[in-house]
Amino acid sequence: MEKTQKERLFEDVPIPKAVATLAVPTVLSSLVMVLYNLADTYFVGMLNNPVENAGVALAAPVLLAFNAINNLFGVGSSSLMSRSLGRKDYDTVRRSAAFGFYGALFFGFVFSLGCTVFQGPLLSLLGADSSTTSATVGYLFWTVTLGAVPAILNVVMAYMVRSEGASMHASIGTMSGCILNMILDPIFVLPWGLNMGAEGAGCATFISNCVACLYFFVLLAAKRKSTYISLSPRHFTLQKNIVVSVFAVGIPASIQNLLNVTGMTILNNFTAAYGATAIAAMGISQKVYTVPTQVAMGLSQGIMPLVSYNYASGNVRRMKKTITFSMKIALTFLCILAVLFFLLPGLIIHLFIADEQVIEYGSHFLRGFSLAMPFLVVDFMAVGVFQAVGLGKAALAFALLRKIALEIPALFILNMLIPLYGLAYAQFCAELILASVAVIVLRWLFRKLDAGGNPNPASY
Repeated sequence: MEKTQKERLFEDVPIPKAVATLAVPTVLSSLVMVLYNLADTYFVGMLNNPVENAGVALAAPVLLAFNAINNLFGVGSSSLMSRSLGRKDYDTVRRSAAFGFYGALFFGFVFSLGCTVFQGPLLSLLGADSSTTSATVGYLFWTVTLGAVPAILNVVMAYMVRSEGASMHASIGTMSGCILNMILDPIFVLPWGLNMGAEGAGCATFISNCVACLYFFVLLAAKRKSTYISLSPRHFTLQKNIVVSVFAVGIPASIQNLLNVTGMTILNNFTAAYGATAIAAMGISQKVYTVPTQVAMGLSQGIMPLVSYNYASGNVRRMKKTITFSMKIALTFLCILAVLFFLLPGLIIHLFIADEQVIEYGSHFLRGFSLAMPFLVVDFMAVGVFQAVGLGKAALAFALLRKIALEIPALFILNMLIPLYGLAYAQFCAELILASVAVIVLRWLFRKLDAGGNPNPASY
């Protein structure tokens, strides 16, 4: 029987071309998403009001928490979908897609409701004070109270579309919302427009996420005869093997992001002790740092369907070549970015705000963050591989090691030794150790597969 276009991409297309087909659109959409995240910071920064910038920065952990749901149902279901495609089990593809979609819809609504009902304690937890509460509340209303569900669903649907190899469509959907957000931001934020400040940035984000969701609904409706992705309620199931397989990968990925939120919240609380200017500088530095983070994450998520498919079909040689080729490309790119961030931090921060104090703080922060970048590639790639092959426990172990054992203790220690400025070096300490562990574990996985073993029989 003649192979389909999807099968040829996963099985026969040369590795560099297959990686480019799957990963380049994902990386590009990740970079556009970075620009979309930076847009809020950039246009709010044009107001030259650190309090407004601080409002956006303080809300960041809540938006980052979306990824806990995105990963639970997006990463979890897409990993199972790609492995099921490799085994030609198309019914499981449909059922895992429906389970992922409706699970994300339900938990997105619960998340939005919870944040709204418990807004007071949440603001205290985020580190907001009397000067920053108003801006933070305005931003959270649009991005979380109204915007959590569309923000989560458009990411989850992108994962599903990507699992079939349609990386370009997934990226177009994601980028459509991001580009619209960048267009709307100045209109909603700046004085010559609606002059809504941080709240306007949140409103633009909400509208943009709704448009991205609409794109995916239209796409799946148009491709209903050629796709195995189903959003039909009749395919929704709580069948044990599907729920367990999705959660085996999704829960560790979700916990990893909740730990990221915890780390960012602790970081913001430490920074808040130094005032709104320091918070604004840390927020801008973190947003800039999302550029290399999203490149590394975009590449690891982009090749996930290729790794999952070849793992499930038993083509270990092609799987290994995909991973090593991708690692070399990402490491080269992020090393170049790290050098630029280390040498020109003041110039980069100045692009977002003209406040000299913010630039001074931000330059120190960005230099510290830049040191972690080369090691970040190895860590993200390893976690992406674990998720792709169903090794959820290994991905969870890495998340616990990074945050609980390494980064969070480093935040406390470095803040005591080097008040404020030491905070930016905590991630470098964590990623250096974690990258070494990642290399060891990947080598173990490769040896196991070369010997004909299956490190995770339950994934089948």
